[in-house]
Amino acid sequence: MKTEFVKPAKVERKWFVIDAEGKSLGRIAAKAASIVRGKEKAIFAPHQEVGDFVVVVNADKVALTGRKAQQKLYHHHTGYPGGLKTLTFEKLLARHPTSPLELAIKGMLPKGPLGRKLLKNVKLCTGTGHPHEAQNPQVIEI
Repeated sequence: MKTEFVKPAKVERKWFVIDAEGKSLGRIAAKAASIVRGKEKAIFAPHQEVGDFVVVVNADKVALTGRKAQQKLYHHHTGYPGGLKTLTFEKLLARHPTSPLELAIKGMLPKGPLGRKLLKNVKLCTGTGHPHEAQNPQVIEI
């Protein structure tokens, strides 16, 4: 079987809206990553960008079960000796309200140039409104 190469001009790109209020962080991230990657399309190719755009509203109101809000840790390194910084989910949400969801989606996308390109197709908004109304996005219920 030959590998199909879809020309970027022939790919039909749609816009979708997901409301994250009260929904599980992982479920939203998995659905958004699948749509952005294009896995739900018949023309899916793992090496090409054939996915759609996703707008996530209320990204700061995602839910976690149990005591994960206090116990879940996010690490990053400054690059200096002893520069490991750690934040809990609550503190990261207070500083950057969309970061936990962005990091979850980023972890579910491929690593490398394709993953960085696909992450730009995810738009995260903290309120109920978003600046992408002109694209007439379809609402997805999770």
